[in-house]
Amino acid sequence: MGLLDLLRKMKSGNDKELRILLLGLDNAGKTTILKSLASEDISHITPTQGFNIKSVQSPGFKLNVWDIGGQRRIRPYWKNYFENTDLLIYVIDSADQKRFEETSLELTELLEEDKLMGAPLLVFANKQDLLSAAPADEVAKGLGLDAIRDRKWQIQACSALTNEGVKEGLDWIAKTCKKK
Repeated sequence: MGLLDLLRKMKSGNDKELRILLLGLDNAGKTTILKSLASEDISHITPTQGFNIKSVQSPGFKLNVWDIGGQRRIRPYWKNYFENTDLLIYVIDSADQKRFEETSLELTELLEEDKLMGAPLLVFANKQDLLSAAPADEVAKGLGLDAIRDRKWQIQACSALTNEGVKEGLDWIAKTCKKK
């Protein structure tokens, strides 16, 4: 084994790769969170028509994050991305309370998918910087998160715009996946 092979092995041994699926209804803030995680400019975000993929370095992990569009006509295609998912991030617009029932139904369907069975769930209760935003505990209650028994889950209040709470979500991912 040469020095280059040894260095590659050492590097690959330190960073575990995780496949993360980033889902939620349209306009929830998924792409803004993804760009925020990747330390990219968030001043010009457009609706995701297909998907975005970004690799984000986290201590001990390389996160391969798949951000899939959340428009109603795109949601049936979400299932094409479920294979080999290590963790599911679900983003909710906490200020759009008219869509809580719709987002709750979508999340319930996702959690019933065989290919996502047991995958830890991080819910970002986004847009907490808005006065009309429901607090994270209220969002959790509305989604029935307390009833989830088949996986680890966490709800994290955040604002993708100010980056508040996003790092804490990333920390939870790292802590949860180290135990896996």
